[in-house]
Amino acid sequence: MIQTKKKALPFYKSAAWKKARETVLLRDHYLCQFCFMGNKIVQADIVHHIEHLSERPDKALDADNLISVCAKCHNRLHPEKGKRGGGNDQVKEIKARVIETKANEEYY
Repeated sequence: MIQTKKKALPFYKSAAWKKARETVLLRDHYLCQFCFMGNKIVQADIVHHIEHLSERPDKALDADNLISVCAKCHNRLHPEKGKRGGGNDQVKEIKARVIETKANEEYY
């Protein structure tokens, strides 16, 4: 289990992560999916694990467990880091809506 930043750092530097990250950003058109669902166009610069890496390392590279977000939204997703905002239930709800709209490219 990856539990600390120190242990996670090699993962985030790996070629496998970099490839998965780029794949998700491309899938999401480099748009923050939270902002997009709120009718705002904001560039995503972070790929967030819906089920946290420390809890589900088996889903570390699973594109269905990854979502593109901007830094502001990412901070809201991590209340355990002292930020305010939604948690994984909100992420899962938004992710389900994102998947539904992915099939219809006219939204992009």
